[in-house]
Amino acid sequence: MMGSKTIEIRMYNVGFGDAFRITVRDDTDVWRMLVDCGKHAHSSEAPPIADSVRAVIADLTEDCGGTPHLDVLAATHRHQDHISGFACDEWADVSVDTVWLPFVEDLDDPDATALRTKQDRAVNQLEAFISTRLALAVGRSGESRRLKEAQAFLVNSRGNAAAADRLLGCNGSGFAGPHEVRFFPKPDTRDDVVEVGRCGIVAHVLGPSRDPAMLTRMDPPSSAGWLRLNLDDDTTPPVNNGRPLFASQYTVARESVPAELLAAQQSLKLSSVSDDMGLLAAASVLERSVNNTSLFFVLDVDGFRMLFPGDAQHGAWEHVRSDPDADALINSVDFYKVGHHGSHNATPKDFVLGDWLNKGDAMVPWGMVKRWQDTIPKRELLTALKDTHHAVVLPTPVDPAVDDVPPRGKLERSERWAQLTFTV
Repeated sequence: MMGSKTIEIRMYNVGFGDAFRITVRDDTDVWRMLVDCGKHAHSSEAPPIADSVRAVIADLTEDCGGTPHLDVLAATHRHQDHISGFACDEWADVSVDTVWLPFVEDLDDPDATALRTKQDRAVNQLEAFISTRLALAVGRSGESRRLKEAQAFLVNSRGNAAAADRLLGCNGSGFAGPHEVRFFPKPDTRDDVVEVGRCGIVAHVLGPSRDPAMLTRMDPPSSAGWLRLNLDDDTTPPVNNGRPLFASQYTVARESVPAELLAAQQSLKLSSVSDDMGLLAAASVLERSVNNTSLFFVLDVDGFRMLFPGDAQHGAWEHVRSDPDADALINSVDFYKVGHHGSHNATPKDFVLGDWLNKGDAMVPWGMVKRWQDTIPKRELLTALKDTHHAVVLPTPVDPAVDDVPPRGKLERSERWAQLTFTV
C-alpha cells in the first residue's frame, strides 16, 4: 500500500569519516544496514571514534528493542576513515547477519592478495622514506608541512588490521555471533544483483572494477575534475639502485606536480622540493588506488534508489559509467552519498551538471581537518549540486548558501547525526 513504507538514512557526525545507517520500515518488518564506521586520525575536532561507535550501537539497541542487530554491514574499503570504528570491542555485542566487502579483501582470491601486497609494500616504503625526510627537515616548516601531508595519506591507507579481523571474522574477532561474509563484485556480474527478499529491497553492486588497470587510474583530466592544473609531461619513473622504488601503479610522473611548484623549484634550485613533492604525490596515488577499490552500489527500495559509491574516484566512476545499464541506474537515483567527503576528485562534474536526472538529495560526510579546510568539501561541488536543485545535507550546517534547497526527505538533526526520512 502506498505510503506504508519508510526509508531512513542517518548520517552520523563522526568527523572526517563515514557512518550511515539505512533503516527500511514496512509495517512490522524492519531491515537495517550500516555503511562504514570510521574517522580519519587527523579529524581532531570531532569526538573519538569510540564515542561515535557507542552512539551508533546505543541508537541501534534502542531501535531494536534491546538487542542490537544489523541485517547487513557494508564496509566500502579499508581506509581508516571508513572502518576504524570496527576495531572497537563494543561491536562484539552486536549481531550482524552479513558483511559486504570489496573483493580485494578476500584472503582466498589470488588477484586480491597480489593487489593488497603491492599496496602494503608501497605504504611501508613510503613511510620509511618520509620518516627519513622528516628527520632531515627539522626547522624547515615548508618541507615538514608537505611531508606531514604525505604522512596523513599513509596513516589513512594502513590496513587497519583489528577492524579488518572483525569484519572478516578472523583471529578470534567478530560480532555477537557468526556472520556471513560476501565479497563483491563477483566474476559473474549476474551475482552482483542482490535480491534481499524483504521490504522490496534490491541491491545493485556496480564496483569496484576487477581490472587492475582501472583500479590504478589517477586523477581525471582537467576537463573532468573540479580542480584544474597546468601539467608537464615528463613520465620518467623514480629508480633506486637500478630497481623501481615502487610497483608500477604507484610510479608518479612529474605531471602530478603543479607547474607553479616546478617553476619555483627550478628558480630556487632546491632539489628537496621535487623529492618531497614526489613523496606527497606517491602517497596521494596510493590513497586514490585504495579509494578505487570501494564498494559502489545502488540500493533500490520499490524504485526509490540510493547511491553509495564509497570514496570512488575517477577510474571507478569511469568503470561504472562505461556500462549503459549501470550508468542509467546511477543517473536515476533519488539519494546520493557524496563520495570522498566532497573533495574535488570524486564526484564527476557531468554527473552533477547534467546526468543526475532526479532532483534528489545528497549527504556529505565531512568533518573539519585543518590542512584541508579550504579544499574539502569543494565549494564548487556543493554550489553545483544546489544550482541543479539537489538539496545538500552536511552533518552540521556550514553555509546558508548551500542549505537553501529544501530536501525531498524529512530532515531531522541531533548532536550526533542528521537524518533524512522518505515515504515510498
